[in-house]
Amino acid sequence: MTSNHFPMKDSPKVAIIGAGSSGIIACQKLKAMRISYDCFEKGSSVGGNWVYKNDNGLSAAYQSLHINTSRRKMEFRCFPMPSHYPDFPHHGLIRDYFESFVDHFGLRESITFQCEVKKAKPLDQNKWLLVLGDGNQRIYDGLIVANGHHWDPRWPDPAFPGNFSGITMHAHAYLNPDEPHNLKGKRVVVLGLGNSAMDIACELGQRGHAEKVFLAARSGVHILPKYFGSHPVDSFLRHPGEKPSWWEPLLPAKLVEKIGYKILNRINRFMVGKPEDYGLPRPQHEFGQTHPTISSEIHIRLGSGDVIPKPNIKSFDTDHVIFADGSREKVDAVIYATGYKISFPFFDSATLSFNDNDLPLFKRIFSPKHPTLMFLGLVQPLCSIMPIAEVQAHLLSLYLTGSYQLPERDQMEKMMLQDHEAMKKRYVKSPRHTIQINCQEYTYGLERELKRGLKSTRRPYLNPEWTTQPRGTIAPV
Repeated sequence: MTSNHFPMKDSPKVAIIGAGSSGIIACQKLKAMRISYDCFEKGSSVGGNWVYKNDNGLSAAYQSLHINTSRRKMEFRCFPMPSHYPDFPHHGLIRDYFESFVDHFGLRESITFQCEVKKAKPLDQNKWLLVLGDGNQRIYDGLIVANGHHWDPRWPDPAFPGNFSGITMHAHAYLNPDEPHNLKGKRVVVLGLGNSAMDIACELGQRGHAEKVFLAARSGVHILPKYFGSHPVDSFLRHPGEKPSWWEPLLPAKLVEKIGYKILNRINRFMVGKPEDYGLPRPQHEFGQTHPTISSEIHIRLGSGDVIPKPNIKSFDTDHVIFADGSREKVDAVIYATGYKISFPFFDSATLSFNDNDLPLFKRIFSPKHPTLMFLGLVQPLCSIMPIAEVQAHLLSLYLTGSYQLPERDQMEKMMLQDHEAMKKRYVKSPRHTIQINCQEYTYGLERELKRGLKSTRRPYLNPEWTTQPRGTIAPV
């Protein structure tokens, strides 16, 4: 068997790519464990995807964006959001939160801003060579990749037949009704039924913005409102970083999920009805088999005629769109809200090769091929990524200190493939669901894996009680 222990006797020097939400929590956990690291950020600020008009050119944040998981389920446990924050804060408040997080833990000096990692190449002895944007080269003992997976737009493939003379853009480029294109008074098709698609369609559908908005659907989705009664829709779930409930080890996760999703779906149908009640396609899958869309506004816009539902695009004819039902509409712009590709532009194919977003990893973190290569936040959760990344980052910090050891490589690969195949059977096959997880089940599984791999029971477990920032003390940046 091949050992997969971290191959360092002394304290390692680690590189972190990206200072978004996953990158900064990695900085915090490594600093807490006194692990030497450098973090490289292409832009001039922290926060990544949550920075509107981020100068790294990668953010998908639009001006009206609010979070769609509640703040209590999005916050880091080591740094709660202030109590004066609303349930679903605007992206500006989230950016303030991340800026305050970095300053509170003294992380800013360890982040090199406006510094792109052009190339990351494995060397002998499991070290990594990084080539930076300024031409400098550095060697590290470990590499943590936290570059996010909502920045490289995925377009329909194959493209729809015909030629379109109007504006064509991906939702990633959308900022507001005036930027990057003036869409006021225009007839717009938004293709997709994800969170961004519905947010953009609802905004453009408001009176005084687009003349007409058509929401085209490739397939049906389940839609949840942001609230059930007066409570956020995710309020009944435990925070992914909290200790599991006493009954979680006693009941099979799949049974809990099956029963829980059936109950949730029944409540949802009672509260807002079914998608087909509003002219949208009926989902061809069970609730929970895909990522649901969170929107409390789409039902109102559809019911008010501000947004007009349409089936998938069939073809283009100059300034007209022909839909799958044969209907034909004159259109000025098409916005593709068709998801993202998982991309690592700093790796060559010899280092990391995968197709169609399908990248198996051990516990969604480790590559069996490279024991010093680690990924953070590379998940598609039915919750927020931030608390997931916090749990992952703590496990990584213990791995880098030698407190936690991975399984032997052949066992690691076997477990990885078993988990990956089980995930594929559990969720609908699509590029969006290749990295899907159930948040509570996943973090509970990480806790069990950590306990297995700990060299000493005296070592800290997955969620030690670090000093936290009191609620309500974040100053606007």
